Amino acid sequence: MRRPALIALGSALLLAGCGGGKTVAPLPETVVGTVKQPQQVKGNAAAGKALFTSQGCGSCHTYAPAGSNGKVGPDLDKLAADAQKASQGTVEEYVHTSIVSPDAYVVPGFPKGVMPAFTSLSDKQVADLVAFLTQKS
Repeated sequence: MRRPALIALGSALLLAGCGGGKTVAPLPETVVGTVKQPQQVKGNAAAGKALFTSQGCGSCHTYAPAGSNGKVGPDLDKLAADAQKASQGTVEEYVHTSIVSPDAYVVPGFPKGVMPAFTSLSDKQVADLVAFLTQKS
């Protein structure tokens, strides 16, 4: 008889601790020091050109500095205009996003899902491609 009473008392105490409380987030009131920004990887346009060729980008894209005239994907000689239409930041940011997440913005007239996301490329390789594709002529 005593055991059911102890179980009931224990359950009541357990339930008394549940609910009714206020949820708080452990946020600091002040920040001591500085927050370090992630370092941007510097690209090398010459390495980007070699990568553009080895990855077969020219078979789908026209781009004069690479001597390519593919017609499957957008004309990369018009990157600045396409970046402006996309409103996704700088030309460099637009190109970076287009390489790692190509369906984030697709140039009108081209279908989604055609360009693969180059997730196997390192940050340095992506930076090299961005440097090549955004180089000033």
